[in-house]
Amino acid sequence: MKFVAACLLALLSMSSLALADGGAPPPRVPTADGGKTADVPEVTSRGQQEEFVLPSGNIGCIYTPEGGTAVYQPADGGPELSCDRIEPRYVRATLSREGAATLYKDVGDQSCCSAGPVLDYGETWTAGPFSCLSTRTGLSCERDDGHSFFLSRKRLAAN
Repeated sequence: MKFVAACLLALLSMSSLALADGGAPPPRVPTADGGKTADVPEVTSRGQQEEFVLPSGNIGCIYTPEGGTAVYQPADGGPELSCDRIEPRYVRATLSREGAATLYKDVGDQSCCSAGPVLDYGETWTAGPFSCLSTRTGLSCERDDGHSFFLSRKRLAAN
């Protein structure tokens, strides 16, 4: 019972501090050395994600700009391009700020594909350091430094 009372007292005191300051206290995370907690730096520049889908509806992509969005932050801060292929087996390909493209064959949050906008065959999409070419044989996406991935029903590739 004493533990419950102590928890309630702590919650009430935190609530009164938040209200006195005009809102909730900043989120806190453990410090790098595993010690006390430190305030999480707030990201001030947030952009909008862009989506597109190929005419077949089998491949769809989401681009997240540098700085992320209000609801999603890439692990490295972005930019990030993530494309999902539905058939014959669900796969996700991702290009981050740096390093090789990654293929994920066990995707837990399958969410492909939006209804549009459609990137017609022969068209190129570009944003940030990324560009993608839609063709009848698949989708080819590349970052400025040459790292890329290719998705189609018949072939997957990433470098």
